[in-house]
Amino acid sequence: MPDPGAQEGSHVAEKSPTVYDVADHAGVSIATVSRVFSHPGSVRESTRERVMSSVRELGYVPSASARGLAGSRTGVVGLLLPEHDERDDRDADEASAAGGIAFVDGMAEGRRGSLFRLYYDELLHGFEAAASRAGRALLVSSGSGRTREAAMSDLTGRVDGLAVVASSVPDELIEFAARRVPVVLLAGGARAPHLDRVAVDNAGGMAALTARVIGARRAGPILYLDGPEASPDAEDRRSGFLAAAGSRPDLIVRRADFTSDGGYAATRAVLADARPGAVIAANDQSALGALEALSEAGIRVPDECVVTGFDGIAAGRYSSPALTTIRQPMSALGPAAIEMLLSRIADRSAAARSTLLPVQVLLRETCP
Repeated sequence: MPDPGAQEGSHVAEKSPTVYDVADHAGVSIATVSRVFSHPGSVRESTRERVMSSVRELGYVPSASARGLAGSRTGVVGLLLPEHDERDDRDADEASAAGGIAFVDGMAEGRRGSLFRLYYDELLHGFEAAASRAGRALLVSSGSGRTREAAMSDLTGRVDGLAVVASSVPDELIEFAARRVPVVLLAGGARAPHLDRVAVDNAGGMAALTARVIGARRAGPILYLDGPEASPDAEDRRSGFLAAAGSRPDLIVRRADFTSDGGYAATRAVLADARPGAVIAANDQSALGALEALSEAGIRVPDECVVTGFDGIAAGRYSSPALTTIRQPMSALGPAAIEMLLSRIADRSAAARSTLLPVQVLLRETCP
């Protein structure tokens, strides 16, 4: 990567690139560079791309945290979560702007996967507690309203180390961050084996649960609600499901994208042509959507169809009937990632480590 602060053959100390360097390199004003990071929607796409290309080439890290780049510590660790869909917030703002009290369809609202982001709420709680015990502040970003590249650049300039949900950003951005600060991946280790990783036993857990479902299934095919195509967690859970289910002719696989909406829509579509005896969902929110679709169709769970999820979010405990699922060690994810980050901050040259945390099959009413 070019180093604008170094001069060939000289002994001048390295100089970190500044916003002025980026502006000169991209041929824009410093105000434009600032807007690319703070309000990217106000900058033309071609200009944004030119600025971010200069950012990558120069190795510029925004914000006033140059002290982190200069070798001192910020005392802060970062967590980058998948981008938040702001649709729900806009709906609420529009209702308020209209004046008076808004009446909202609460049943439809409950299915929307972006509304409560249950898994990431619980993940964040564990990280906050672990960072606090380690004497570190936690800076969290989802990059809402900004490009993922701008969010990643900004976050790496403010922290000593960064934990990244691997499915939240492309591989090249993970590499971009790892050149600047220690990075720990949550899942996704196969995509970046040279980086530290904390993951749960997605494949083993799903294989064990699938074997249980096959023994408890009712009459009808087995419907598998898959996760997002780019998600390492979804890939591992799919492999575990297929390892246990084999090449059975009565399998139906549909994508539900880890959302309640997705599980609801996929199950309704299948019910138009078939009546499954089991629904195995790649996460709990998809399973909750499936439960609603089955209830609307008059199919009793678990008497006529068993249903399972994966994650162990609190909402599954209160569904009707209560959801059988794989419980992730949510309380252990944060401490494991924080410990790994602190070790990497202390020794950047150590070999990459990978920690696989065990899961539990949590039997409840939907598959007793």
